[in-house]
Amino acid sequence: MPGPVRRPRRRLNQPREQVLAAAMATIAAEGLDRLTMAGLGREVGMSSGHILYYFGTKDELLLQTLQWSEEQLGAERRAALSRRVPARERLDALIDLYLPEGHRDPRWTLWLEVWNRSQNADDETRERQLELELAWHRDLVALLVEGASKGEFRPVDAERFATRTRALLDGFGTHLVVGLPGTDRAQARDHIREFLDESLGVPHP
Repeated sequence: MPGPVRRPRRRLNQPREQVLAAAMATIAAEGLDRLTMAGLGREVGMSSGHILYYFGTKDELLLQTLQWSEEQLGAERRAALSRRVPARERLDALIDLYLPEGHRDPRWTLWLEVWNRSQNADDETRERQLELELAWHRDLVALLVEGASKGEFRPVDAERFATRTRALLDGFGTHLVVGLPGTDRAQARDHIREFLDESLGVPHP
């Protein structure tokens, strides 16, 4: 799952991307409940019918907004992972990008809504959702393999370890975004770092 919303750094392709950016901005500023086709239309100067022409349904709009937001975050993740610093430092950066900032984090709010709406989704929709998960998974696996090859991490089955690590992140992330009492971001990060220290055999800086 994603981290905090950030402003896109590139010019938007009209009009589809303008709608996606407006949808994400509305979720960040007012919450998912305030996101409507009519409201988006007013934001971008289109009719509700025009927006439906591009997306068909609100479920499709939400999924494409999630894909768009993940593209933005993916660029940040790739930049962080390409830095010439120890693998553990890059692993900590990946975790920071993955976790929500806290209660009602807009990216995580959107993610949970899309997953909830897709319980009866078709196979094509599920494949699109899976690809969002796999982007994080592949980067994590590659980092684990690299760290082990350089002697920075204890050798592990990178595929299995990445799956378990993402499950841990998803569990803490869900608690954070719904505002579960007794859980804050600093505590979650401490638990995750402790797990990584014990599992990979290298203490964080």
